[in-house]
Amino acid sequence: MIGELEQILNFVPVSDDLGTAGQPGPEQFQAIRAAGYDVVINLAMPDSTNALPDEAALVREQDMAYVHIPVVWESPTLQDLDRFFQAMQACQGQKVFVHCALNMRVSCFVLLYRVLRRGVPLAEATETMRRICQPNPVWSRFLEDALLHHGAGPQVICGSAST
Repeated sequence: MIGELEQILNFVPVSDDLGTAGQPGPEQFQAIRAAGYDVVINLAMPDSTNALPDEAALVREQDMAYVHIPVVWESPTLQDLDRFFQAMQACQGQKVFVHCALNMRVSCFVLLYRVLRRGVPLAEATETMRRICQPNPVWSRFLEDALLHHGAGPQVICGSAST
């Protein structure tokens, strides 16, 4: 099954219960389900590159739950992150597939989830994120602000430290 998943744009198997990717094609949701995923979380905007207007129905046809948390690329918010954390908490014990247009938004959100909710060391989570995403200044600042907001203190991300 991993072979079929690797055909999905920028697919990254983060852990046994978490996979990330860019936008799957309509036919790829069957492979996602066949790989054991129970939930699809979409962080892309409805008008993102290759967005599927009927994605919710495609996911539900495969007997998976669907959560859409549209995150504006140019201005991610702590509220978006909180909604993502809530969705991940609600899916605890299930296998979750998280995607956006290119797996860049997702890579940043998953870094924060892994560090702040799963206790993964920042260096390890950053290494996984960098397989797909080198955050631009907006996203670097968002990552640093989110870590500070959640009490993680000043952290070095993308080569610069917050003060």
